Amino acid sequence: MKRTIPPLPLLRNHAECVDTHCHLDMEAYQPDLDAVIASAAQHGVTRIITIGIDVPSSQRAVALANHYPNVYATVGIHPHDALQATPAALDALAELSQHPFVVGYGEIGLDYAKQYAPRDVQLKAFADQLHLAKQLKLPVVIHDREAHEDVRDLLRSVGPFPARGVMHCFSGDQELAREMVDSGLYLSIPGVATFANADMLREVIRTVDLDCLLLETDGPFLAPAPYRGKRNEPKLMLYTAQLVADLKQTSLEEVARATTANAVRLFHLPEVLHDPR
Repeated sequence: MKRTIPPLPLLRNHAECVDTHCHLDMEAYQPDLDAVIASAAQHGVTRIITIGIDVPSSQRAVALANHYPNVYATVGIHPHDALQATPAALDALAELSQHPFVVGYGEIGLDYAKQYAPRDVQLKAFADQLHLAKQLKLPVVIHDREAHEDVRDLLRSVGPFPARGVMHCFSGDQELAREMVDSGLYLSIPGVATFANADMLREVIRTVDLDCLLLETDGPFLAPAPYRGKRNEPKLMLYTAQLVADLKQTSLEEVARATTANAVRLFHLPEVLHDPR
């Protein structure tokens, strides 16, 4: 029997959401990027932060932010690409970060699930970039996959982070959530929260204050349950937002209001859309 896909949740009363973590430069979006961005805006996902994962993707992220009035960018080197985190590359990212539509530094961190780069290389690249982000006074966007202890230790040793930051695609338990929030970081909730096996994440959502949460797609990856395994895109984040509302026993509009305010506060997003250059 064909599975029925529930309709996309509807934002009312001019509520809006921010997709704080998407990879708009990736090939999956190239056939219809204009339509993806326009459809997101039509459904209330009015701003998108596109994420750099190495120097070329950071350059593309900035170019996209330069082109679309509702897109902003971050720059950084992902742990998968930690071998590329040379002094020259970090200098290039520091220069790129001066662009007016760059709002954060990352995606940086540790990934012990894939380990495309050796752990010692990942640790050095992460530490170097945490220091750089502090120098640049940019919020950090942190990738933590099966590396909770080492991520925690590095954040403790390099911190505090006056510009704060976010634990992207948060996957830890309540104890880690509490520590990260106490250190000034936000927790970003992806479509994973809608998966059947995500009980621990749903419990974190229930217990962490809404003022500490952000929403993200991590598109084109991690589409929420109704579209699991298919291409993710910003408008589908509304399924995640609705789940958060259900878990917090509040309205979709309240989740949109709070998480948007959090995103604006963290990334210093302007109240009005910027002018493309």
